[in-house]
Amino acid sequence: MGGGKVIEGRRTADADGAVVVFLIGMRINRLRSVRSWLPVFVAMPRMVRELYADPESGLLAARLVMSGPREFGVVQYWRSTEHLFDYAVAPGRQHRPAWAAFNRRVRKSRGSVGIWHETYRVPAGGYESIYADMPEYGLAAAHGAVPVAARGEGARQRMAAADSSG
Repeated sequence: MGGGKVIEGRRTADADGAVVVFLIGMRINRLRSVRSWLPVFVAMPRMVRELYADPESGLLAARLVMSGPREFGVVQYWRSTEHLFDYAVAPGRQHRPAWAAFNRRVRKSRGSVGIWHETYRVPAGGYESIYADMPEYGLAAAHGAVPVAARGEGARQRMAAADSSG
């Protein structure tokens, strides 16, 4: 989910075709309501570990992010929306019981914690990336990376290369 060896030079993600990006997060609205937000906070890393342990799940990469002192999230890259949606409803997986428990708690917590998610299916040619002196990160962690020259030196060229490969 993070770290990794720094790869020197400029690279770009080696994604082909459409990509699926899933953003999910939580906001602690009342710090003192630990019983409301702590289970939400610890559920996501458990789910990500479960998904990484099963390569057939469709999760390609995930990165935990903190967007403020009370806001936490995960950026995820999936093989397809079908894989993502199947995981959300799969019996015997971490998500369904965590979601049911959250819904039970939220009725009692009266706004102590908020959650959100956004799903993007980005068509071929609708994304572009560059990573300079970074470990494989983001889309490159999900699909691998190639030297920038393989897709074009500028963002416009890389978008055109991605568009023509899909």
